[in-house]
Amino acid sequence: MSSDPRYPLRSLLFVPGTKTEWLAKAEAAGADAAILDLEDAVPAPQKARARARVAEAIAAWTGDMALFVRINPLDDWAAAEDLRAIAHEGLAGVVLPKVATAEDIRLADRLLGWCEREQGLPQGSIALVPLLETASALRDAHAIAAAARRVAYAGAVTAPGGDVERAVGYRWTAHGTETLALRSRVLLDVRAAGAPHPVTGLWTHVTDLAGLRAFARQNRDLGYEGMMAIHPTHVPVINEEFSPTPDDLDRYARLIAAVEEAKAAGSGAVTFEGAMVDEAMVVTARQMLERHALL
Repeated sequence: MSSDPRYPLRSLLFVPGTKTEWLAKAEAAGADAAILDLEDAVPAPQKARARARVAEAIAAWTGDMALFVRINPLDDWAAAEDLRAIAHEGLAGVVLPKVATAEDIRLADRLLGWCEREQGLPQGSIALVPLLETASALRDAHAIAAAARRVAYAGAVTAPGGDVERAVGYRWTAHGTETLALRSRVLLDVRAAGAPHPVTGLWTHVTDLAGLRAFARQNRDLGYEGMMAIHPTHVPVINEEFSPTPDDLDRYARLIAAVEEAKAAGSGAVTFEGAMVDEAMVVTARQMLERHALL
């Protein structure tokens, strides 16, 4: 799974399926991806129309922002109808809600495979993002992440007052201490399963950008590569926190040069700016520079 070519996403912004015209706002905000929502954001009487609007928007999309769709849960035929409508070469991935077990992933994988064949798309081209919203899913995160090669961008999403809080029973705080262990363990499970580019979320306080920044930084420090977002004003903060600074990139380049110089002199390790570094640190530095197209 580690060979999956999918690229990192820093910010994935939810857009209601009934408001596809907001895609332009999402792209203007700088979102790496938009998640068109056919589930919670759409009242039942409007789901068929929203599905059609989302399918039209994906087919017509010409922007650089990646497009995902959160479909309805797999316990209803609406999910299959969603998949058949939205499967298109412009679709980057499907966000699957209410995942309970790895079998949900295997079923979604088969359904997506049929849709890809029907539309003449490469097999596995559509990513699958499981939302771990039940206690059983959070407990079995490794099995879920490993259940299909198309799984990507998985992680623990610990918003206040939602499905995860109800399932686990924690009391949400802005500091995130009550979910720190949960986010850390799920991240390790996803990494161990080989599913690429884990993301987390959500921060639901629209005007509290300082709180968002602290939460995003905590998640980046844990090892997540991005966050889901609910408001365009959150996107620039998230993008900044999940991007290296120019000083970071410059330090990576200096580190590589220092170790290469030491190797040329017959030494495998060197003191670099007060710390011992070796080839393992060089690998990390090269990966970061390659990701940002500086090598």
